[in-house]
Amino acid sequence: MDMKKDSDLTHDSLDFAGGDIPRLFRAIFFPTLVGMVFNALLTIIDGIFVGHGVGPDGIAAVNIVAPLFMVVTGLGLMFGIGASVIASIRLAGGDVKAAGVITTQSFCVGSAIVLAISLPCLLVPSAMVGMLGSSDVLRDKAVDYLLWLLPGMVFLLIECVGLMLIRLDGSPRYAMMCNVVAAVFNIVLDYILVFPLGMGVAGAAIATSVSCVLGGALVLLYFVRYSSTLKFRRLGLSTGGFMPMARNTANMARIGFAAFLTELAMSVMMFTGNHVFIHALGEAGVAAFSIACYLFPVIFSISNAVAQSAQPIISYNYGAGAMDRVRKALRTSLAAATVCGILVSAGVAGGARLIVMAFISGESAAADIACSGLPLFALCGIFFALNIAFIGYYQSIEQAARATVFTLLRGALLVVPAFLLLPRVTGVAGMWLAIPLSELLTLLIILADYRPGARIRGAA
Repeated sequence: MDMKKDSDLTHDSLDFAGGDIPRLFRAIFFPTLVGMVFNALLTIIDGIFVGHGVGPDGIAAVNIVAPLFMVVTGLGLMFGIGASVIASIRLAGGDVKAAGVITTQSFCVGSAIVLAISLPCLLVPSAMVGMLGSSDVLRDKAVDYLLWLLPGMVFLLIECVGLMLIRLDGSPRYAMMCNVVAAVFNIVLDYILVFPLGMGVAGAAIATSVSCVLGGALVLLYFVRYSSTLKFRRLGLSTGGFMPMARNTANMARIGFAAFLTELAMSVMMFTGNHVFIHALGEAGVAAFSIACYLFPVIFSISNAVAQSAQPIISYNYGAGAMDRVRKALRTSLAAATVCGILVSAGVAGGARLIVMAFISGESAAADIACSGLPLFALCGIFFALNIAFIGYYQSIEQAARATVFTLLRGALLVVPAFLLLPRVTGVAGMWLAIPLSELLTLLIILADYRPGARIRGAA
């Protein structure tokens, strides 16, 4: 197959500088949405397999190790968004070589950090799962899951970073393929290893690791074989080359930090919600709330698909000083976020009973709690989607401080007090309304701060 055919298969015609913005957005959005939803559904299906194939202890062991997976994903998003924004601006200025250097640095530095995190997990796994909260009963299963998960972690980082840069390079369909192929492979291998082969949590971890390796390998293949603009560049390892790399790394981390914070914020939300629900409603309450927690990654993926689809368009035109196109791209993103948010809210509220019955028996006490609570929780959909769109916009124009502050507001500073105080006023309903309220308050603060006519500092 010659390079011309390769290019036709992997690249879309995306003119960030002069193309119609709604059309550009649609070309990126639908492949991105499909890939991200597949990834989110993977988490749900993985949990179902472990639950039925291993039992409650298996799910608990997986949840003990889950924060490591979330940290690596957060690092991948941080470096991916940071590198994509900076590379977009360099490309808009015609500096293709600098964009390639940024791309290479994001992979190398991110991988080095993940290896540094993995080393103590490999050397003292029992101590690490203990630090993550494992009990003696769960320790062996948690250690098994951790050790088999580690080989895939660097490739997970590579996949997360690479997907955003592949979209910037004009290949959203290839990025979608990386997501979908890895997810389908994980589901099939998960079933084989957990059920017919009876490998338990170790089998689930092996399936996840292999799928991460596959996704990361497809990303690397793209940059070696298919990339049209963003090429790997040799990095200088001398003192003179190290300092620019350190500055670029710090800049990538600063711009993308809000994405990393979002992953941590989901952990804060889950921890606080579990605490409130178990004290008020016991184990049945926690089981009901866990269904909302399983839905949240799907809601996040849909909203994040909007933000990530707008990001290369906004960053490129921001770098070119085309602020009218930047604002038009933001309006397109907000319109898409509104539609997606309404559909998510309506789907969760209207399909609450069907969703609950997919996870637990419809006759249980937890099912009654969840069926009455999910329609209230569903109100967060539209507010959440708009918040993620605005946060993505500020990341795209190098306004990292705003993105970080708004992420902290919705992820911790508002949601924790809402969980603790709202139930005292409205009872059980307040526990379900805590997340929607924190998202609504964050949106009102963002709207109060936003100045649509203001010229962004640093724009050409």
